[in-house]
Amino acid sequence: MASSSNPDTMDTDPPGLSIAVERNPPESRLAQLGVRSWPKWGCPTGKFPVKFDARQTCYLLKGKVTAHIKGSTERVEFGAGDLVVFPKGLSCTWDVAAAVDKYYKFDSS
Repeated sequence: MASSSNPDTMDTDPPGLSIAVERNPPESRLAQLGVRSWPKWGCPTGKFPVKFDARQTCYLLKGKVTAHIKGSTERVEFGAGDLVVFPKGLSCTWDVAAAVDKYYKFDSS
């Protein structure tokens, strides 16, 4: 049984598969994670389906995205200056309003 108290999302939002956004983390946090040594990736504006086969952490240098989580009414907005974690197994659609440039890292486990 789902633990959500919202009946509209009770059976559609899988437990643990939500996007975590840390807004404007301090440079000390980014240095601790080694963000600036991670690979970079970018995309233009548009809508893109995304499935995460591994947990991904990313730091957006520029851009603005609304992620629509598959099977849910949940939307998560993030953009330049945000540190974002996508759990393994999450499927969503990125609605990119401003082109993205980001550092990213996939967890090896």
